[in-house]
Amino acid sequence: MKLPPICKTYAGRKVLDLPGLELKDGVIHAVIGANGSGKSTLARILAGVLEPDGGALPRVGPSGYMPQRSYPFRMSVLHNLQLTGAGREQAMGQLKAFGLDGLARQSAKGLSGGETARLALARLLLKDYPFLILDEPTAAMDVAATLLAEELLLQYQARTGCTVLLVTHSLTQARRLAGQVLFLREGRLVEQGEAGQVLFHPRRAETRAFLDFYAL
Repeated sequence: MKLPPICKTYAGRKVLDLPGLELKDGVIHAVIGANGSGKSTLARILAGVLEPDGGALPRVGPSGYMPQRSYPFRMSVLHNLQLTGAGREQAMGQLKAFGLDGLARQSAKGLSGGETARLALARLLLKDYPFLILDEPTAAMDVAATLLAEELLLQYQARTGCTVLLVTHSLTQARRLAGQVLFLREGRLVEQGEAGQVLFHPRRAETRAFLDFYAL
């Protein structure tokens, strides 16, 4: 998947300046970098909810998007999943997979932050997309829920063959999931490559300094 140059400016400050990206089809790409490096801006632009400088990007095909902050609809947990068109049996099966079946009749507005994130990911993964954009999908989850969500995401990706852009603050998550890693710094793409190479044998001094600071 080849993307055109992407730039975004806020109040006269360029927060994202990418000459162009190439994402490998059928691969999970982890986007890492410090706060303010442009990770979420990139995700929002690719999802079509934020317009870059120069106008919207050409459509890259149907995509599923989970924003950094997920909000449930004002209905039961089960009905939140049935909004996708899933039948009751399929929706209940998905809730069970995510450990939420015991909350099916509860109002989704009463869920905790981690439960809301699991619900949002469960709802998203009920449909098949060629491209998934996930912005810190497990940030609100505890360790057990995170590992479960990661396993279900890997199963989904293996089944559908979709391309995934995963924004994550967790280098260990990037190590567990990603085939490719993109390191952003101050809105620029500093390094991109195979996960093992970028995370353990980075070529750029800026990447090494970031990894050393966060002590992978």
